[in-house]
Amino acid sequence: MQVNVSGHNLDITQAIRAYVTEKCKRLERHFDHLISAHVILKVEKRVHMAEATLSVGGGPQLFAEDDQADLYAAIDGMLDKLDRQVRRHKSKVTEHR
Repeated sequence: MQVNVSGHNLDITQAIRAYVTEKCKRLERHFDHLISAHVILKVEKRVHMAEATLSVGGGPQLFAEDDQADLYAAIDGMLDKLDRQVRRHKSKVTEHR
């Protein structure tokens, strides 16, 4: 899966990029047909926001966002939401009615 990380009002360091990439790898544990993820990190006043759009092969795009006082907590919260969406999408795809 290809991961693109960009920032608004924030410089993206190698440590932040590596953290996001490492955390996105856990999404691939649940579903193999993930194409790409575009992660946008923002800072407005004292609130750090993270949002991501995930392209899934043969399905809709998944979107999640989270805002916290800490950037790493916002990234974790956003990826938890995406993780739930990926598992739900996989169950819809594999379910035979």
